[in-house]
Amino acid sequence: MATVVDDKYSAALSIILGSLAVAFSDVVVDSMVVERARGESQSTSGSLQSLCWGSSAFGAIVSAYFSGSLVDTYGVRFVFGVTAFLPLMTSAVAVLVNEQRLCSEERSISLPSSGLIESSKQQIRQIWTAVKQPNIFLPTLFIFLWQATPQSDSAMFYFVTNKIGFTPEFLGRVTLVTSVASLLGVGIYNSFLKAVPLRKIFFVTTILGSVLGMTQVLLVTGLNRKLGISDEWFSIGDSLILTVLGQASFMPVLVLAARLCPLGVEATLFATLMSISNAGSVAGGLVGAGLTQFLGVTKDNFDNLALLIVICNLSSLLPLPLLGLLPDGSPDADNGQT
Repeated sequence: MATVVDDKYSAALSIILGSLAVAFSDVVVDSMVVERARGESQSTSGSLQSLCWGSSAFGAIVSAYFSGSLVDTYGVRFVFGVTAFLPLMTSAVAVLVNEQRLCSEERSISLPSSGLIESSKQQIRQIWTAVKQPNIFLPTLFIFLWQATPQSDSAMFYFVTNKIGFTPEFLGRVTLVTSVASLLGVGIYNSFLKAVPLRKIFFVTTILGSVLGMTQVLLVTGLNRKLGISDEWFSIGDSLILTVLGQASFMPVLVLAARLCPLGVEATLFATLMSISNAGSVAGGLVGAGLTQFLGVTKDNFDNLALLIVICNLSSLLPLPLLGLLPDGSPDADNGQT
Protein backbone atom coordinates (compact mmCIF):
# COMPACT_ATOMS: atom_id res chain seq x y z
CA MET A 1 0.00 0.00 0.00
CA ALA A 2 2.94 2.34 0.65
CA THR A 3 4.87 1.47 -2.51
CA VAL A 4 3.42 -0.47 -5.45
CA VAL A 5 -0.38 -0.58 -5.05
CA ASP A 6 -2.03 1.63 -7.65
CA ASP A 7 -5.42 0.03 -8.47
CA LYS A 8 -8.47 -1.12 -6.56
CA TYR A 9 -7.84 -4.85 -7.01
CA SER A 10 -4.32 -4.81 -5.58
CA ALA A 11 -5.55 -2.50 -2.82
CA ALA A 12 -8.35 -4.94 -1.95
CA LEU A 13 -5.87 -7.85 -1.92
CA SER A 14 -3.51 -5.92 0.36
CA ILE A 15 -6.33 -5.05 2.76
CA ILE A 16 -7.47 -8.69 2.87
CA LEU A 17 -3.94 -9.93 3.59
CA GLY A 18 -3.47 -7.28 6.27
CA SER A 19 -6.77 -8.12 7.93
CA LEU A 20 -5.93 -11.84 7.80
CA ALA A 21 -2.60 -11.20 9.52
CA VAL A 22 -4.27 -9.08 12.20
CA ALA A 23 -6.87 -11.81 12.75
CA PHE A 24 -4.17 -14.45 13.28
CA SER A 25 -2.23 -12.34 15.76
CA ASP A 26 -5.42 -11.28 17.52
CA VAL A 27 -6.42 -14.91 18.15
CA VAL A 28 -2.93 -15.67 19.51
CA VAL A 29 -3.02 -12.67 21.86
CA ASP A 30 -6.52 -13.61 23.04
CA SER A 31 -5.34 -17.15 23.79
CA MET A 32 -2.50 -15.76 25.93
CA VAL A 33 -4.97 -13.64 27.90
CA VAL A 34 -7.37 -16.57 28.32
CA GLU A 35 -4.56 -18.84 29.56
CA ARG A 36 -3.65 -16.31 32.21
CA ALA A 37 -7.29 -15.73 33.15
CA ARG A 38 -8.10 -19.43 33.69
CA GLY A 39 -8.79 -20.20 37.32
CA GLU A 40 -8.53 -16.54 38.32
CA SER A 41 -11.24 -14.48 39.97
CA GLN A 42 -13.53 -12.27 37.92
CA SER A 43 -11.65 -9.26 39.30
CA THR A 44 -8.25 -10.51 38.09
CA SER A 45 -9.65 -11.55 34.73
CA GLY A 46 -11.23 -8.12 34.42
CA SER A 47 -7.87 -6.46 35.09
CA LEU A 48 -6.27 -8.46 32.28
CA GLN A 49 -8.97 -7.49 29.80
CA SER A 50 -8.82 -3.87 30.98
CA LEU A 51 -5.08 -3.81 30.32
CA CYS A 52 -5.55 -5.16 26.78
CA TRP A 53 -8.46 -2.94 25.80
CA GLY A 54 -7.00 0.08 27.55
CA SER A 55 -3.86 -0.33 25.45
CA SER A 56 -6.02 -0.65 22.34
CA ALA A 57 -7.98 2.51 23.22
CA PHE A 58 -4.75 4.43 23.84
CA GLY A 59 -3.47 3.35 20.43
CA ALA A 60 -6.75 4.50 18.86
CA ILE A 61 -6.33 7.92 20.51
CA VAL A 62 -2.82 8.31 19.10
CA SER A 63 -4.01 7.14 15.70
CA ALA A 64 -7.02 9.47 15.60
CA TYR A 65 -4.90 12.44 16.67
CA PHE A 66 -2.00 11.99 14.27
CA SER A 67 -3.44 10.19 11.23
CA GLY A 68 -5.28 13.17 9.75
CA SER A 69 -2.37 15.59 10.14
CA LEU A 70 0.13 13.04 8.80
CA VAL A 71 -1.99 12.45 5.69
CA ASP A 72 -2.27 16.21 5.09
CA THR A 73 1.47 16.78 5.62
CA TYR A 74 3.16 13.69 4.14
CA GLY A 75 0.52 11.97 2.03
CA VAL A 76 -1.34 8.68 2.10
CA ARG A 77 1.54 6.36 1.17
CA PHE A 78 3.66 7.66 4.04
CA VAL A 79 0.89 6.81 6.50
CA PHE A 80 0.59 3.31 5.02
CA GLY A 81 4.33 2.90 5.51
CA VAL A 82 4.06 3.93 9.16
CA THR A 83 1.19 1.53 9.78
CA ALA A 84 3.25 -1.26 8.19
CA PHE A 85 6.22 -0.50 10.44
CA LEU A 86 4.31 -0.68 13.73
CA PRO A 87 3.39 -4.42 13.42
CA LEU A 88 7.08 -5.14 12.78
CA MET A 89 7.80 -3.60 16.18
CA THR A 90 5.21 -5.96 17.67
CA SER A 91 6.99 -8.91 16.03
CA ALA A 92 10.22 -7.83 17.71
CA VAL A 93 8.52 -7.68 21.11
CA ALA A 94 7.03 -11.16 20.55
CA VAL A 95 10.42 -12.79 21.20
CA LEU A 96 10.16 -11.59 24.80
CA VAL A 97 7.05 -13.72 25.45
CA ASN A 98 7.83 -16.45 27.98
CA GLU A 99 6.53 -19.77 26.69
CA GLN A 100 6.82 -23.26 28.13
CA ARG A 101 7.03 -26.47 26.14
CA LEU A 102 3.89 -28.63 26.31
CA CYS A 103 4.00 -31.71 28.47
CA SER A 104 3.39 -35.06 26.79
CA GLU A 105 -0.31 -35.16 27.73
CA GLU A 106 -1.01 -31.64 26.47
CA ARG A 107 1.00 -32.35 23.33
CA SER A 108 -1.15 -35.37 22.57
CA ILE A 109 -4.26 -33.21 22.91
CA SER A 110 -3.07 -30.24 20.88
CA LEU A 111 -0.86 -31.99 18.32
CA PRO A 112 -2.25 -35.39 17.38
CA SER A 113 0.05 -37.44 15.20
CA SER A 114 -2.60 -38.40 12.66
CA GLY A 115 -2.19 -35.31 10.50
CA LEU A 116 -3.74 -31.92 9.86
CA ILE A 117 -7.20 -33.17 8.84
CA GLU A 118 -7.59 -35.37 11.91
CA SER A 119 -6.24 -32.57 14.08
CA SER A 120 -8.85 -30.19 12.68
CA LYS A 121 -11.61 -32.73 13.25
CA GLN A 122 -10.49 -33.22 16.84
CA GLN A 123 -10.43 -29.46 17.42
CA ILE A 124 -13.97 -29.17 16.06
CA ARG A 125 -15.14 -32.00 18.32
CA GLN A 126 -13.50 -30.34 21.32
CA ILE A 127 -15.18 -27.02 20.52
CA TRP A 128 -18.58 -28.67 20.08
CA THR A 129 -18.16 -30.61 23.32
CA ALA A 130 -17.33 -27.37 25.11
CA VAL A 131 -20.01 -25.19 23.51
CA LYS A 132 -22.88 -27.62 24.12
CA GLN A 133 -22.26 -27.59 27.88
CA PRO A 134 -25.03 -25.54 29.55
CA ASN A 135 -22.59 -23.38 31.50
CA ILE A 136 -21.05 -22.26 28.17
CA PHE A 137 -24.00 -22.48 25.77
CA LEU A 138 -26.46 -20.45 27.86
CA PRO A 139 -24.18 -17.43 28.48
CA THR A 140 -23.17 -17.52 24.81
CA LEU A 141 -26.83 -17.47 23.81
CA PHE A 142 -27.39 -14.41 26.03
CA ILE A 143 -24.40 -12.60 24.52
CA PHE A 144 -25.73 -13.26 21.00
CA LEU A 145 -29.24 -12.02 21.85
CA TRP A 146 -27.85 -9.04 23.75
CA GLN A 147 -25.87 -7.98 20.67
CA ALA A 148 -28.64 -8.80 18.20
CA THR A 149 -31.02 -5.96 19.15
CA PRO A 150 -31.63 -3.52 16.25
CA GLN A 151 -29.36 -0.51 15.73
CA SER A 152 -29.89 2.88 14.12
CA ASP A 153 -26.22 3.81 13.60
CA SER A 154 -26.33 3.86 9.80
CA ALA A 155 -29.39 6.12 9.68
CA MET A 156 -27.80 8.48 12.23
CA PHE A 157 -24.62 8.66 10.14
CA TYR A 158 -26.58 9.82 7.10
CA PHE A 159 -28.49 12.29 9.26
CA VAL A 160 -25.39 14.00 10.69
CA THR A 161 -23.63 14.10 7.31
CA ASN A 162 -26.48 14.84 4.88
CA LYS A 163 -28.93 16.75 7.08
CA ILE A 164 -26.79 18.53 9.66
CA GLY A 165 -23.71 18.73 7.43
CA PHE A 166 -20.92 17.52 9.69
CA THR A 167 -17.61 17.63 7.81
CA PRO A 168 -15.07 14.76 7.69
CA GLU A 169 -12.74 16.89 9.83
CA PHE A 170 -15.36 17.22 12.55
CA LEU A 171 -16.23 13.52 12.34
CA GLY A 172 -12.51 12.86 12.88
CA ARG A 173 -12.69 14.89 16.06
CA VAL A 174 -15.69 12.85 17.17
CA THR A 175 -13.65 9.69 16.53
CA LEU A 176 -10.90 11.08 18.75
CA VAL A 177 -13.44 11.80 21.49
CA THR A 178 -14.90 8.30 21.26
CA SER A 179 -11.40 6.80 21.52
CA VAL A 180 -10.79 8.79 24.70
CA ALA A 181 -14.22 7.70 25.92
CA SER A 182 -13.34 4.04 25.28
CA LEU A 183 -10.23 4.41 27.43
CA LEU A 184 -12.33 6.10 30.10
CA GLY A 185 -14.89 3.30 29.96
CA VAL A 186 -12.14 0.69 30.43
CA GLY A 187 -10.81 2.68 33.40
CA ILE A 188 -14.25 2.90 35.00
CA TYR A 189 -14.76 -0.84 34.61
CA ASN A 190 -11.33 -1.68 35.99
CA SER A 191 -11.71 0.68 38.95
CA PHE A 192 -15.31 0.14 40.00
CA LEU A 193 -17.03 -2.70 38.14
CA LYS A 194 -14.65 -5.63 37.70
CA ALA A 195 -15.72 -7.19 41.04
CA VAL A 196 -19.45 -6.57 40.48
CA PRO A 197 -21.60 -9.61 39.52
CA LEU A 198 -22.11 -9.92 35.78
CA ARG A 199 -25.89 -9.96 35.99
CA LYS A 200 -25.93 -6.66 37.85
CA ILE A 201 -23.55 -5.01 35.38
CA PHE A 202 -25.60 -6.09 32.36
CA PHE A 203 -28.87 -5.04 34.03
CA VAL A 204 -27.73 -1.54 35.02
CA THR A 205 -25.74 -0.73 31.86
CA THR A 206 -28.52 -1.96 29.56
CA ILE A 207 -31.12 0.26 31.24
CA LEU A 208 -28.80 3.27 31.31
CA GLY A 209 -27.84 2.68 27.69
CA SER A 210 -31.47 2.58 26.64
CA VAL A 211 -32.32 5.77 28.51
CA LEU A 212 -29.26 7.73 27.39
CA GLY A 213 -29.64 6.49 23.82
CA MET A 214 -32.93 8.38 23.69
CA THR A 215 -30.97 11.64 23.79
CA GLN A 216 -30.34 11.24 20.08
CA VAL A 217 -34.00 12.15 19.60
CA LEU A 218 -33.11 15.66 20.82
CA LEU A 219 -30.54 15.99 18.03
CA VAL A 220 -32.93 14.65 15.38
CA THR A 221 -35.79 16.94 16.40
CA GLY A 222 -33.57 19.99 16.99
CA LEU A 223 -34.57 20.37 20.63
CA ASN A 224 -30.92 20.63 21.61
CA ARG A 225 -30.68 23.98 19.80
CA LYS A 226 -33.72 25.24 21.67
CA LEU A 227 -31.86 24.33 24.86
CA GLY A 228 -28.90 26.42 23.71
CA ILE A 229 -26.65 23.46 22.78
CA SER A 230 -25.17 23.43 19.28
CA ASP A 231 -25.35 20.31 17.15
CA GLU A 232 -21.57 19.90 17.28
CA TRP A 233 -21.23 20.06 21.07
CA PHE A 234 -24.31 17.91 21.60
CA SER A 235 -22.98 15.25 19.21
CA ILE A 236 -19.58 15.22 20.94
CA GLY A 237 -21.12 14.98 24.42
CA ASP A 238 -23.59 12.33 23.34
CA SER A 239 -20.86 10.22 21.72
CA LEU A 240 -18.67 10.59 24.80
CA ILE A 241 -21.31 9.40 27.25
CA LEU A 242 -22.64 6.55 25.11
CA THR A 243 -19.15 5.26 24.28
CA VAL A 244 -18.08 5.25 27.94
CA LEU A 245 -21.20 3.30 28.85
CA GLY A 246 -20.89 0.97 25.86
CA GLN A 247 -17.26 0.10 26.60
CA ALA A 248 -18.00 -0.44 30.30
CA SER A 249 -20.86 -2.78 29.40
CA PHE A 250 -18.83 -4.69 26.77
CA MET A 251 -15.92 -5.48 29.09
CA PRO A 252 -17.96 -8.10 31.04
CA VAL A 253 -18.60 -9.92 27.74
CA LEU A 254 -14.85 -10.30 27.24
CA VAL A 255 -14.29 -11.38 30.84
CA LEU A 256 -17.11 -13.92 30.66
CA ALA A 257 -15.88 -15.35 27.34
CA ALA A 258 -12.33 -15.66 28.68
CA ARG A 259 -13.47 -17.49 31.81
CA LEU A 260 -15.65 -19.92 29.86
CA CYS A 261 -12.80 -21.34 27.75
CA PRO A 262 -11.62 -24.82 28.84
CA LEU A 263 -8.09 -26.19 28.65
CA GLY A 264 -6.70 -27.06 25.23
CA VAL A 265 -8.95 -24.96 22.96
CA GLU A 266 -8.54 -21.51 24.53
CA ALA A 267 -7.73 -19.52 21.41
CA THR A 268 -10.19 -21.31 19.13
CA LEU A 269 -13.09 -21.26 21.56
CA PHE A 270 -12.54 -17.62 22.54
CA ALA A 271 -12.43 -16.68 18.85
CA THR A 272 -15.62 -18.71 18.35
CA LEU A 273 -17.38 -16.92 21.21
CA MET A 274 -16.29 -13.52 19.88
CA SER A 275 -17.45 -14.54 16.40
CA ILE A 276 -20.86 -15.40 17.84
CA SER A 277 -20.92 -12.01 19.56
CA ASN A 278 -19.99 -10.29 16.29
CA ALA A 279 -22.65 -12.32 14.49
CA GLY A 280 -25.15 -10.91 16.97
CA SER A 281 -24.01 -7.38 16.09
CA VAL A 282 -24.40 -8.16 12.39
CA ALA A 283 -27.88 -9.54 13.02
CA GLY A 284 -28.75 -6.39 14.97
CA GLY A 285 -27.52 -4.28 12.08
CA LEU A 286 -29.65 -6.26 9.62
CA VAL A 287 -32.75 -5.93 11.81
CA GLY A 288 -32.04 -2.22 12.15
CA ALA A 289 -31.70 -1.92 8.38
CA GLY A 290 -35.04 -3.66 7.97
CA LEU A 291 -36.70 -1.26 10.41
CA THR A 292 -35.07 1.67 8.65
CA GLN A 293 -36.54 0.58 5.33
CA PHE A 294 -39.93 -0.22 6.86
CA LEU A 295 -40.19 3.25 8.42
CA GLY A 296 -39.15 4.91 5.17
CA VAL A 297 -35.96 6.45 6.52
CA THR A 298 -33.49 7.13 3.69
CA LYS A 299 -30.36 9.22 3.19
CA ASP A 300 -32.64 12.18 2.37
CA ASN A 301 -35.85 11.45 4.33
CA PHE A 302 -35.58 11.50 8.13
CA ASP A 303 -39.22 12.02 9.08
CA ASN A 304 -39.43 8.77 11.09
CA LEU A 305 -35.83 8.73 12.35
CA ALA A 306 -36.88 9.72 15.87
CA LEU A 307 -39.34 6.80 15.95
CA LEU A 308 -36.59 4.46 14.72
CA ILE A 309 -34.29 5.60 17.53
CA VAL A 310 -37.00 5.05 20.14
CA ILE A 311 -37.78 1.53 18.86
CA CYS A 312 -34.10 0.53 18.75
CA ASN A 313 -33.41 1.78 22.27
CA LEU A 314 -36.52 0.15 23.74
CA SER A 315 -35.69 -3.14 22.02
CA SER A 316 -32.30 -3.17 23.80
CA LEU A 317 -34.26 -3.98 26.97
CA LEU A 318 -35.65 -7.22 25.51
CA PRO A 319 -32.72 -9.47 26.61
CA LEU A 320 -33.09 -8.44 30.28
CA PRO A 321 -35.53 -11.29 31.19
CA LEU A 322 -32.81 -13.70 30.01
CA LEU A 323 -30.22 -12.54 32.56
CA GLY A 324 -30.75 -15.85 34.31
CA LEU A 325 -28.71 -17.48 31.53
CA LEU A 326 -25.59 -15.83 32.94
CA PRO A 327 -23.59 -17.51 35.73
CA ASP A 328 -24.56 -16.50 39.25
CA GLY A 329 -22.55 -16.49 42.45
CA SER A 330 -19.68 -14.61 44.02
CA PRO A 331 -17.78 -12.53 41.43
CA ASP A 332 -14.45 -13.39 43.05
CA ALA A 333 -15.04 -17.13 43.13
CA ASP A 334 -12.90 -19.13 40.73
CA ASN A 335 -14.36 -20.88 37.74
CA GLY A 336 -13.33 -24.40 38.65
CA GLN A 337 -16.79 -25.77 37.88
CA THR A 338 -16.61 -24.30 34.35
